[in-house]
Amino acid sequence: MRLQDRTAFVTGAASGIGKAIADAYAREGASVAIADMNIEAATAAAADIVAKGGRAFGVACDVTDEGQVDAAVQQTVKRYGGVDILVSNAGIQIVHPVEEFTYAEWKRMLAIHLDGAFLTTRACIRYMYASGKGGSIVYMGSVHSKEASVLKAPYVTAKHGLIGLAKTVAKEGGPHNVRANVICPGFVRTPLVEKQIPEQAAKLGISEDDVVKKVMLKETVDGEFTTVADVAEVALLFAAFPSNALTGQSLIVSHGWNMQ
Repeated sequence: MRLQDRTAFVTGAASGIGKAIADAYAREGASVAIADMNIEAATAAAADIVAKGGRAFGVACDVTDEGQVDAAVQQTVKRYGGVDILVSNAGIQIVHPVEEFTYAEWKRMLAIHLDGAFLTTRACIRYMYASGKGGSIVYMGSVHSKEASVLKAPYVTAKHGLIGLAKTVAKEGGPHNVRANVICPGFVRTPLVEKQIPEQAAKLGISEDDVVKKVMLKETVDGEFTTVADVAEVALLFAAFPSNALTGQSLIVSHGWNMQ
């Protein structure tokens, strides 16, 4: 039970990667706040963990809303006595060529991925510092934190930015025993990615099968999608690591798509 007596606040945790991470943390003994805009889905995900003997609750949280973020973290602290782990995972995807992006779409993408990471970090790190126990902050980056793809200008920009944020938080948090790291998955077949397949097929003028084989998985070593379980294992590593030896890092989980 590597996370016994710890509390985790996981955003975007009602489904996909976030839910897999929440489940993994609960199995390892953590109490988990399932933070998501969809409170019904968050409550259901938490109930599933509780039914398996874990500790979790659902909390409504729009990560772009300062008041909601602060209130959700405060509820978590009130319920479980603190917060030891933050997973900033909430995200969306919009695909267009640069010239077709509206300014509103650009701002929305950066708000969810970057503003959300900042607001949740600020809310959680205050409690991590005050506890004297430190903590672990995990940002959900992407292979697009390291390289670019067409049609994804704001997403690539935001995911690159998370690495800069993590490095800064690692330096500031080090004296307080707070670590910060970034997970950089390849394509994971979540609803977010499923939605992209027909969109990219239309934009690129190719079949959906070609989007998968020749765009998404072309550079992998085995033509396979990364799984939510793969990503959850890395999230568990970062959360449970026992010292500041592993901080300010970004770890790629992509079946060899990117090997930096």
